[in-house]
Amino acid sequence: MALRRDAKVELLKRVPLFADCSKAELRELAKSADEIDLREGTVMTREGRPGREFFVLIEGTARVTKSGQQVAELKGGDWFGEIALITNRPRTATVTAMTPCVVASCDEATFDELVRPLFADDG
Repeated sequence: MALRRDAKVELLKRVPLFADCSKAELRELAKSADEIDLREGTVMTREGRPGREFFVLIEGTARVTKSGQQVAELKGGDWFGEIALITNRPRTATVTAMTPCVVASCDEATFDELVRPLFADDG
């Protein structure tokens, strides 16, 4: 399921992390994000591993576990993966597709260029 760019912009606009982004910044992020179809059971992030991408779940559901215990369930519109990129620390949780999923993935370079500056004024 390929989203039109304006539909991807609308999805990204709903992510609180991007609340202060301009329409142009959101368009650039949408243009840079890859859409990926994933099978049920696919591990998208693994606790303790380096983080190299940020994800927005477009469709499907995913389970979030820490130390093997489920701590959350994600659905379309939710996002994950930003903590490792912002803090430059390993992933804090494992995220696994519970159903077939479609995600928008933003790599570390794009995240650094377009998202990290949003935190520059936070001290």
